[in-house]
Amino acid sequence: MKKTILLGAAALSALLSAAIGPAQAVDLEELKEQGFARIAIANEPPFTSVGADGKVSGAAPDVARVIFERLGVKEVVASISEYGAMIPGLQAGRHDAITAGLFMKPERCAAVAYSEPMLCDAEAFAVKKGNPLKLKSYKDIADNADAKIGAPGGGTEEKLALEAGVPRDRVIVVPDGQSGIKMLQDGRIDAYSLPVLSIHDLMAKANDANLETVAPVLGAPVYCDGAAFRKQDVALRDAYDVELKKMKESGEFAKIIEPYGFSAAAAMSTSREKLCAAK
Repeated sequence: MKKTILLGAAALSALLSAAIGPAQAVDLEELKEQGFARIAIANEPPFTSVGADGKVSGAAPDVARVIFERLGVKEVVASISEYGAMIPGLQAGRHDAITAGLFMKPERCAAVAYSEPMLCDAEAFAVKKGNPLKLKSYKDIADNADAKIGAPGGGTEEKLALEAGVPRDRVIVVPDGQSGIKMLQDGRIDAYSLPVLSIHDLMAKANDANLETVAPVLGAPVYCDGAAFRKQDVALRDAYDVELKKMKESGEFAKIIEPYGFSAAAAMSTSREKLCAAK
C-alpha cells in the first residue's frame, strides 16, 4: 500500500521559517529533533504526483520517505516547485532535499550533492495523431520553422530543445503536464516533451484519440535522477546513500519504484560519478 505526504500547514510553516540567503549545513540530529525533512517536488507522475486533496505520492518521494524514516526523521513535508527554481530554493535553505526527477547533469552536479541514482528514463513527445510534422527529434523541431515545442521551465527538455537549435520563441514554457496537453490539443504547440513515463501517464489520463506518443526521442540521452542536497550537506547525503544502497541490495528499492514503471536495474547499472561526468 502506498503511503502519502500531505502538503499543508506543516510544509508552509517550514518554508516560512527558512532563512533567507545562504543556508547553514543541515545536521541529521537537528532533522531528527525537528521531526521532519522538507523536500521539493514537481507534480509530474510517476516521479511525483499531487492529488486534489494535497496528498503526494510517486516513486521519488516514496523512496525518500522510507529513507528519512530509517534515518530517524519521522516525516517529510513537500512543497511543489518548478524545476528551474528547485536548486536555488535548496541553496537558500527552503528545502532540505529535492526528490523530484531532477536528472543528473554536470552543471547540476556542480551545484548540488546528489545521491546515487534512483529513477532513470528517456525522453518522449506528445504530438497530434499521425505526427503531421514528422517530429522524431529535437533537431526535427529546430529544422521546421513552423514547429513549436512545449517543455517545463528550467527542465531537461527545455535545455535539449535549445541545444538542438530550436529558437527561444519556439520553445514554450509550460507550467504543468495538463497544461502541456491542453496546449497541444488547442494547436498552440506541435509537441510537448517530458520523460517517457510522464508522457505515458498524461496520455492515459487525457484519453484523446487525436494524440499519440513519440518515444524515445531520437538522439536524446537516457537520464537518471537522484535525491539532491546542498553541497555543505554531504554528510546527510552520505547517510541517505547508505540506506539507499541497503534498499537496492535487499530488493526493497525495486518493490517501490517498479510499480511506477521504473527499472531498478537501470538505476543500479550506473553511478553518480558516471552520470555527473557525462556530456
